[in-house]
Amino acid sequence: MEARTSLRDYQRDLAERLRSAQGSANASMLGVQVDDEAWLVDLREAGEVIPVPPITPLPLTRPWFKGVTNIRGNLYSVVDFAAFLRKRPVAPGDQPRLLLLGDRFHLGAALLVDRSLGLRNPAQLERRKGALPEWARAQYADAEGRLWKELDLTQLVQHPDFLGVGV
Repeated sequence: MEARTSLRDYQRDLAERLRSAQGSANASMLGVQVDDEAWLVDLREAGEVIPVPPITPLPLTRPWFKGVTNIRGNLYSVVDFAAFLRKRPVAPGDQPRLLLLGDRFHLGAALLVDRSLGLRNPAQLERRKGALPEWARAQYADAEGRLWKELDLTQLVQHPDFLGVGV
């Protein structure tokens, strides 16, 4: 019989693995699903991954800017990363997650993604060539042939398109 893990236990375990991986020299990467694409985020740049709390929309903003949310008393701006990439916006449900950007960015920003895909070991990925947006570091393929794009959060948060939320 397969043991089932509660969502709360899974999130606590993932948060602990994220914290321990951030402290290691050979850190893993966090995988997230964005529409039909798989993206990797360096754990040194990621904050945490949480279920989507209520989001308050703001007027006169781009369609991909979902609004702001309160997380433990701090306001975070929320960007639908799929919509930002001109893909299908994230649909409401149980699987979407907020990827909070790491404290090092001092932004209070979060990316709304379709779901978390867990941790990935970069040593098990093969680098591939291909056209990438300015905020992607590289592209990889895993053993099953699935392509992964590595997100460069430093480039993303400095990109004029990302910063231009107003219409």
